[in-house]
Amino acid sequence: MKWVESLGLWAIRVTESIGAMTLMSLQSLLWLFRPPFRWRNFLQALEYVGVGSLGIVTLTGAFTGMVMAIQSAYAFKMFHAESLVGTTVALALSRELGPVLTGLMVTGRVGSSIATEIGTMNVTEQIDALRTMAVNPIQYLVTPRVLACIIMVPILCQLCTLVGVGGAYLVAVKGLGLDQGVFFDRIVTVVQPWDVWSGIIKAAVFGLVIGTVSCFKGYQAEGGARGVGVATTQAVVISSVAILVTDYFLTVLMF
Repeated sequence: MKWVESLGLWAIRVTESIGAMTLMSLQSLLWLFRPPFRWRNFLQALEYVGVGSLGIVTLTGAFTGMVMAIQSAYAFKMFHAESLVGTTVALALSRELGPVLTGLMVTGRVGSSIATEIGTMNVTEQIDALRTMAVNPIQYLVTPRVLACIIMVPILCQLCTLVGVGGAYLVAVKGLGLDQGVFFDRIVTVVQPWDVWSGIIKAAVFGLVIGTVSCFKGYQAEGGARGVGVATTQAVVISSVAILVTDYFLTVLMF
């Protein structure tokens, strides 16, 4: 019966972790409406999450759109439906690939950094020092980062989608010789505003997941440098898996 006991203990730990992360997320959002308002921390978090991730998100979106254009053009050529290349790329990026890929890239770059920074502060007792100075660690460390992720990930998602469509245009129109007018006309006709808004909503939820999980794992880090490394790894893995799982349920609800 040891494996049953182990499974039960694992389920309890997972449930406790989910509950603790949910409480931290609620606390960080509630601190938005209570002074003092730390605008400097918030602006620094916006700059780090948004501006710092422009390069990797742009590259990801461009090459994803280019690869999708090549693959879809090859597939549609068998049915003489090459005019659907632009529509396929735009819909896929707007609804699914844009939010998911942006979330994964931000997780790898920003989530790991947040977990490492807060984890290092925790093991070196800097968070205890904040409490000694009557500064709430949730408001000072967690709220700016979570809010920055919620705001910047949707913006980065739209950039990823736009650049991806541009990459698909270069490959399909300039490279494969598809008609430029048909390429854009199909996109305008088929892609609806809800397709874009659904991607924005997903990206905002993914930003909340990334910020909450990364801050929570860093906040719970212990055991010196090794503990910080373990917390960072867990933050990236859990955030990535949570993005994929959440994406499924959001897709079911929206479509």
